[in-house]
Amino acid sequence: MTGKDRDFGLGTSLALTAGSALLWGVAHLAAHRHRTGLLLMSAHVLLLAFILTMLTAFSTRLLSLAVQPRWITVLALALAALAVAWTAVIIWSYVLVRPTAAGALGRALTTGLTIALCALILAPTAYAARLAYLSRDMVHHLFAANTGPVMSEDPWNGAQRVNFLLVGADSAPNRPGVRTDSMTVASVDTATGATTLFGLPRNLEDVPMPNGPARSRFPSGFTGDGPTTPGLLNEVFQYAEDHPETVPGVARGKRGPALLKETVGGILGIPVSYYAMIDMKGFAEIIDAMGGVRVTVDEPIVYGKYREGLLPAGTRKLNGEEALWYGRSRTDSDDYVRMGRQKCLLNAVAKQADPVTVINSFEGLATATKRAIATDVPQDLLPALVELSQKVKDTRIRSLSFVPPLINTAAPDWRLIRQKVSQVLSERPTLTSPSTPQAARSTTSPAQSPEKPIALDAACR
Repeated sequence: MTGKDRDFGLGTSLALTAGSALLWGVAHLAAHRHRTGLLLMSAHVLLLAFILTMLTAFSTRLLSLAVQPRWITVLALALAALAVAWTAVIIWSYVLVRPTAAGALGRALTTGLTIALCALILAPTAYAARLAYLSRDMVHHLFAANTGPVMSEDPWNGAQRVNFLLVGADSAPNRPGVRTDSMTVASVDTATGATTLFGLPRNLEDVPMPNGPARSRFPSGFTGDGPTTPGLLNEVFQYAEDHPETVPGVARGKRGPALLKETVGGILGIPVSYYAMIDMKGFAEIIDAMGGVRVTVDEPIVYGKYREGLLPAGTRKLNGEEALWYGRSRTDSDDYVRMGRQKCLLNAVAKQADPVTVINSFEGLATATKRAIATDVPQDLLPALVELSQKVKDTRIRSLSFVPPLINTAAPDWRLIRQKVSQVLSERPTLTSPSTPQAARSTTSPAQSPEKPIALDAACR
């Protein structure tokens, strides 16, 4: 059949063209192109079913593909091909059902509708391609220099737990170098995603150094450059960068993370495999990009160099600058209160960074992330890390900070720290309601029954 078997009125033509954009083949069936119409309709239904299945049943797998540059390119090309095919069906449908005697106004209406429908298909696809490009660029930027071992079926190589050092760095024009003022190790069970956070205060003194040149230089603990002032844990990173002989064979920019990971791992008695460091000012940009973050301020917080700001108590949405001061301010408080607020802030950001927020703010988030975050996580590990993060979201995160009165930061009991870490990691957390006090959320195994459960940090509200 070479031509249309019937003429269509203006209203029918408009309806069939719009209908073909929603379900391929509608116009073809109306024009008696039954075989073609059924083929198009079947292809469209199968395509939609495939997309819905991927977005629901295989969402984690899809996320893991979205952090692999090669697959990001494949997904972008697939979206482009889908958009071209969809617009082709719309135009083809319009040609089949356009009215022959509608006059100039009718032709303008049907042509305008067709162009509008094509734009509705092409615009989101172009936006998705843009997001794919930004995602690919961000992955390359953050992980380009990282290399990892050849991936096996088990990306964690049989390890029951993997430990990440999360660092909040603070630098300022009047204070050269980088100070790691927030240091937390996230210990994650690779099978269940159960996570425990171990917080270390920045002002730990006489920190034992790892074996090698650093231990040889500081056999009795880290003292830094000053002979009269104690060296603090938050100075180790910059010391390694300024003294390459303490970490021989490691390039600049990697010396600080390497020595800090080993040092922190030695303090806690667990191996620290990877680190991620976020600049605090960059963190404020990330929060602004996602439209702010809602937190509960327990007590009014004075902030600003000259006490010019105040965060009132209550639940409120903070912009980047306010969130930065929420996490940094020590006025009328201390380092340890600040550590607790920082964990609450990170928890709030993680919970509120839902997919809709991320997509709507993706370009700003990508730009801020590239400026603010540094990490040594291998690019090949990203798919496994995405799957692990999905498990973490389904568990209750526990937290333990080594602060007074548990630990005297001027004369820390390193053996006690390692003992507490070992005890917490050997406990099995019980499933409890959100109202259950955090200190009661852990139980000891039978072998440890003589010991009291460790009081963990209070949950953030």
